[in-house]
Amino acid sequence: MPALNDPVVLIPAHNEAATVGAIVAEVRAQQRCPVVVIDDYSTDATAQLARAAGATVLPLTIQLGAWGATQTGLRYALREGYRTAITLDADGQHEPNHISALLEPLASGQADVSIGAFPERASRARRFAWSYFRWLTNLELEDITSGFRAYNHAAMTVLASPAASLFDYQDVGVLLILRRQGLRIVEVPVSMQPRVIGASKIFRSWRVVGKYMLQTSLLCIARVGYHHRPRDED
Repeated sequence: MPALNDPVVLIPAHNEAATVGAIVAEVRAQQRCPVVVIDDYSTDATAQLARAAGATVLPLTIQLGAWGATQTGLRYALREGYRTAITLDADGQHEPNHISALLEPLASGQADVSIGAFPERASRARRFAWSYFRWLTNLELEDITSGFRAYNHAAMTVLASPAASLFDYQDVGVLLILRRQGLRIVEVPVSMQPRVIGASKIFRSWRVVGKYMLQTSLLCIARVGYHHRPRDED
């Protein structure tokens, strides 16, 4: 079992052989914390390279998408006794040297969730989507789609529950559920690198953006987590 305050880094990955090994090695060198790669049914050497770099690999037998893979990691982390989890992408955008800054609001009791925010990275399509969803949900966050996050035990428990399953995306629906449970979310300014290869799965074209916005709008209209419910005091 890990020590009570040990964090774990969770990296969902689908066909990220070009970058995942280096990212795992960098996290382990800088943070000296365990790394878990959730291999989202990759057809390349993602799993082998992650394992060779020192990560624990959770191989999925079907492709669940970024959020499904992340939730698998959160459930694993809870089962293993971790009380804090950091999520970052396997494509090289997120810089492991910012992990300590993400953990600070949790350690100080300021927040239950911290998000690494870099609004400057946004394309026109991304900025349009962010503005629309801020209007629709009243979420007061600048970088709604960042997957670079830190969760405390309370947030991990909420997001590992069946109520948080079956999302195609890990952004708005997840944030609404967290808000509904009265969990505190803050943003931490970070820098991000351009993708080493490939393009955003959500924002690669206006057609894909339209599909994303329609699905997420339906989620919001269904009021998943729309009403704030104060968190019970311990």
